[in-house]
Amino acid sequence: MALSNRASKLTTPDPSTPILSNNWHPTLNPSGYVNLGVAENYLMHSSLSEHLHANLKVPTSAFTYGDFFKRSRTAIASFLTKHLKTVQPIKPEHVAVASGCTSAVEHMAWAFADPGDSILLGRPYYGAFPGDATLRTGTKLAFVDFGEDDPLGGDCVKKYEDRLLEAQAKGEKVTGLLLCHPHNPLGRCYSREVLIELLKFCNKYQLHLISDEIYALSIFENKIDTQPPPAPFHSVLSIDTTGLINPALVHVLWGMSKDFGANGLRLGAIISQHNPKLMTALAPAVLLSSVSSLSEHVFANVLEDDAWVENYIKENKRKLGTYYEYIATWAKNNDIAYAPGANAGFFIWVDLGRTYLKHQGDPAAIKPEDLDEAVMNALLRHKVFLASGVRFGSEKPGWFRVVFSHDMEYLNEGLGRIVAAVTSPEPLPNLSIDLDVTF
Repeated sequence: MALSNRASKLTTPDPSTPILSNNWHPTLNPSGYVNLGVAENYLMHSSLSEHLHANLKVPTSAFTYGDFFKRSRTAIASFLTKHLKTVQPIKPEHVAVASGCTSAVEHMAWAFADPGDSILLGRPYYGAFPGDATLRTGTKLAFVDFGEDDPLGGDCVKKYEDRLLEAQAKGEKVTGLLLCHPHNPLGRCYSREVLIELLKFCNKYQLHLISDEIYALSIFENKIDTQPPPAPFHSVLSIDTTGLINPALVHVLWGMSKDFGANGLRLGAIISQHNPKLMTALAPAVLLSSVSSLSEHVFANVLEDDAWVENYIKENKRKLGTYYEYIATWAKNNDIAYAPGANAGFFIWVDLGRTYLKHQGDPAAIKPEDLDEAVMNALLRHKVFLASGVRFGSEKPGWFRVVFSHDMEYLNEGLGRIVAAVTSPEPLPNLSIDLDVTF
């Protein structure tokens, strides 16, 4: 029986499934793949698990439709008001709850862009954004190139404006700007000064500014790359918008997946403090991505426990800083160039292509457009999976994202395989596979 055209485009099986379901274990599955490609934080799982089990006590109201997530919206509003240091307190009616930030991005594209309209997105970008924003909405993305300029630096605003004007000259309608702040895959924050200029830019052209702040609390001290010091994190909600932008154009996304290491429990939020029409429109839409009442219950238990949360965040930041120092040192010791200045998230952006080419007998034989595939094939032959820069819209070939928030034994196994893959001068039998995985 025939599928719709949009469904027919997705009928090719995902080639990554056999790899991601074949996870290495030193004794139970020593022949499996080491996965350092998916952005998950394992460092605090035991602490979160202990809290969830100690406080589960599921009420019978969780077996019903309940109060449409009033408790979670109240808990999120109070929690983010404190930790994002918002100019104005977030109220429950400013919050829409969805099953993760994947759904939240889709809801934003649906709300702000009709089919064919565009949203600005700078390179490199979080690799799932294109699918999240366009797959079911008909929205388009206007990708922004920065060349040799810093994508998060002061010159980025002009690049966004140039791309906007280019789109408008072609008769395209641009309705928003999507930021990942802190940035994935660069692991850095936009400075307060740059955020202010982006707010002014969006106001000038009446664009919705959508700031995905899912890594807002996963900030750490970078003791390796101190010159210049990394920009600290400032939520866009911590900036007084008076004289900068119509506050109805400012929106923040946040979720439990990253800051609380709970990707699988699925809870995300859209925060918009000055756009009641948006929140009214989202009310029926978010029902299509409802959160399980069990997820709502366990996360409300977490967010309402102020003392535990404070200790959790502090310890998580400490561990992330320690692990970042470890992996940055690993990169330097193995002559692997990386993007310095990270102080957020749990990944490092590395130029494996450069190291790979140095160890090939005839590096000139590999064309720049083939470099990512060559490196990926080498990694897969050594049974380690990373997310390729191709999936992040990288403007330069050979860059990969390495996730370091793993058990140390697992991490070291993967790092050893990476070094072996990119320093091996003898190519093994070709294994070509196109992996579209960028979580």
